[in-house]
Amino acid sequence: MRSKLFVPCSRPEFFAKAIDGAADALSFDLEDSVPPAEKPAARARLAAFLCSDQAMASAKRLIVRVNALDTPFFADDLAALAGLRVDLINLPKADTPDIVRAAAAQIDALPLAAGLLVTIETAAALADAAAVAAAHPRVAGLQVGLNDLFAPLGIDRADPRHVHAALWPIRLAAGRAGCFAYDGAWPDLADDTGFRIEAELARSLGYIGKSCIHPRQIAIANAVFDRGAELDRARRLVAAATAAEAQGKGAFVFDGAMVDAPAINAARAILRRAGDTA
Repeated sequence: MRSKLFVPCSRPEFFAKAIDGAADALSFDLEDSVPPAEKPAARARLAAFLCSDQAMASAKRLIVRVNALDTPFFADDLAALAGLRVDLINLPKADTPDIVRAAAAQIDALPLAAGLLVTIETAAALADAAAVAAAHPRVAGLQVGLNDLFAPLGIDRADPRHVHAALWPIRLAAGRAGCFAYDGAWPDLADDTGFRIEAELARSLGYIGKSCIHPRQIAIANAVFDRGAELDRARRLVAAATAAEAQGKGAFVFDGAMVDAPAINAARAILRRAGDTA
């Protein structure tokens, strides 16, 4: 899931184009992009599309960002998705573990197999990110929401030092819970360089991909988060470790460097995160 494109449910003409595009995942947005009076119609349009042959046959990961648990729209959002193909529910404003558990309980009551992608976008959620990540087995990942996190605190969104300071604890929280960490959106559509720099920072911290708010950003995210070479090296390292173990060696030279258990375990973890059984 190198790239995830936000698709506003107020613009159904984008649905088919997005699913035919280059993004690895689509995040259909029922929250910020849809005015309150339009939410029932937006839900109906999304449900109809998720039932379509095009959506059912897609290899993309299909995500729906619902409205926050404490809004009057959350329960109706879930009800509209019951029985449909949804891979992840993106839960916004999940400040505490209790909010995550309450949302998961409502999902459990429906015929809905989706996992939870929980957005960390408030100071409270950031402070409790490890507990939020571990709140329920449905939590598949944590997503960064820097715009909502920084704005009320007066933090400069464009300063990479501040971005790193936020991304670091979220990545550690996700790692501790055994779920993935996903980077949020870069707001300036005209600044491809800024998007790439932030994506490369997230990539260096072990994030698996980045959110896109315009199709022009997808190619950059796909390039930055491509893991072909990394997966190839991990496969070769695991194979070499298996051969070394058969020879009674715990440490050995691989690609010119000495490797031992930590490096081998890291390679196996890379393959597990990618769903690679090699």
